[in-house]
Amino acid sequence: MGDPVVEAEFERPGRPTESPGFLLWRVTLAWQRALAAALRPYDLTHVQFVLLTGAWWLGVDEGVPTQRRLAEHSGTDPMMTSQVLRTLEGKGLVERLPDPVDSRAKRVRVTEAGQALRERAMYAVEKADAEFFAPVPRGDALAVLNALSGSLAPGAAGRDREEG
Repeated sequence: MGDPVVEAEFERPGRPTESPGFLLWRVTLAWQRALAAALRPYDLTHVQFVLLTGAWWLGVDEGVPTQRRLAEHSGTDPMMTSQVLRTLEGKGLVERLPDPVDSRAKRVRVTEAGQALRERAMYAVEKADAEFFAPVPRGDALAVLNALSGSLAPGAAGRDREEG
């Protein structure tokens, strides 16, 4: 027998289409496919785009971010962030610079080429988002997603929600 507290708190779905988790999984996969297709012409993966855009946004708001701050902002693993940034650096889209205060840290600056590509790719991503989320009024989608973002790791959702 299951845990009576858990069973009392949750209604068990009778079908997959009644399971919020399963529906979120399917919607997330479809959204990721749409963004991958939108980014393909720019030779960017979704993670590369998120980190490139995040470095730009943080650069505008806070100054040149550290890799750790960028990972925190983006919700990505710091080691994976470092690997992806190495790829973006190899493409000439970002520079990883020594931090003047902490010799162990790297700062991430978007290059002119990175900024130009980010602008073009951002248009494609925003268009793909608009098409994907078209069945739902924008305010409703944002309300649900902001409510769900409260369940993310401490600091990741709250700070970004307050900033945006």
